[in-house]
Amino acid sequence: MSLRSAPASPFCQKVRMIIDHLGLWDEITIMPTDTGNPDPLFLSQNPLGKIPSLTLADGLVLVDSRVIAAYLDDLCGGGQIIPTDSSRFAVMRHEAVADGIMDAIVLTVYERRWRPEDRREPAWLAHQQGKIDRGLAEFERSCTVSLMPFPHVGDFALASALSYLDLRFEGVWRSKYPGLVAWLDRFSIQAPAFERTRMRPVAPPPASPRA
Repeated sequence: MSLRSAPASPFCQKVRMIIDHLGLWDEITIMPTDTGNPDPLFLSQNPLGKIPSLTLADGLVLVDSRVIAAYLDDLCGGGQIIPTDSSRFAVMRHEAVADGIMDAIVLTVYERRWRPEDRREPAWLAHQQGKIDRGLAEFERSCTVSLMPFPHVGDFALASALSYLDLRFEGVWRSKYPGLVAWLDRFSIQAPAFERTRMRPVAPPPASPRA
């Protein structure tokens, strides 16, 4: 199998964490992919041009981190990160809210990256920030409640969202949500895959020496 991925994508970190946690690295090859300049093969396999995407041995291409996470759980026998009893719906909601936070962060980053400051839409940015704030506040209220005795797919999604906030916004969320800070510290111990896949700033290339 091969995974289309990028080092600074929160959805890719989520999937890479799950691969690491489930011990599947020997079965999956990472293919770095630039969605801003995608290759024709990638677009022929994945019409949305989104990452992550997982190409299976039979050629089927799975898109969307939730679909990939469910497939990887099933590949390992099921019940590893997604419960098989009725608690799975609470876990799936947890994942969906965390994924929604990541979506809002990505849209905020794109607005700031692709538009000059004088053309950015404050109402749009405020709309996305509201989603982020409400989602984090909900997790802050419930972060001491464990849905399962082991990391589940929603935990991996939430950890990826917080990691992305650290990467793009220098961790300003931490002063407002101390419960989530403590939760992430506990999660990083419970799931060592988090530190092994954490997104980190890429240092700019050294300046060329002047002649």
